[in-house]
Amino acid sequence: MNSKIQPKLGRRVVDKRQIELAVRSILEAIGENPDREGLMETPRRVAAFYEEITAGLGQDLESVLTTRFHVDHDELVLVKDITFHSICEHHLLPFHGQAHVAYQPRAGVVTGLSKLARLVDAVAKRPQIQERMTNQIADALDQALEPQGVLVAVKAEHLCMTLRGVKKPGSQTVTIATRGVYRNLAQTDAILRLLDL
Repeated sequence: MNSKIQPKLGRRVVDKRQIELAVRSILEAIGENPDREGLMETPRRVAAFYEEITAGLGQDLESVLTTRFHVDHDELVLVKDITFHSICEHHLLPFHGQAHVAYQPRAGVVTGLSKLARLVDAVAKRPQIQERMTNQIADALDQALEPQGVLVAVKAEHLCMTLRGVKKPGSQTVTIATRGVYRNLAQTDAILRLLDL
């Protein structure tokens, strides 16, 4: 698999104790008392959150798509509205939204529909930026299935843009990645109309 879409692979160990100590330091740095009743469990909770929101680190994306079937179908396969949560690598704040994943099989090779949702999760659950996330999903699907074409559209709200800085709640960012036949503008436009984008 192409290293540009893959972080270092291997068994992932999260040092939750180190995260807990860092969270205590942050609480102290902002003038809070990490030992007061409402904050005593916060470092542990934050460590568990970071373990969960980064669970895709080190996951082999191609292994998510190992289930393959041969069917008499060589036209569009589209899974819409795959919800995801990720974490912005610039501010460590969440961003969330929906991914739409489409591909056109080659020689009748398809994967399980749930595998497309698993792929989105594996890519989203790591420190990310939306543009890279969209490309990584498209590249992994393109490399694993070698379809005629791939189209991935991601629509998300970024808390780093809604809670801080410009402070524009409700603003949505849309990113699109196309491979193969979907680089043809007419076909891409037709799919985007299906997605109401």
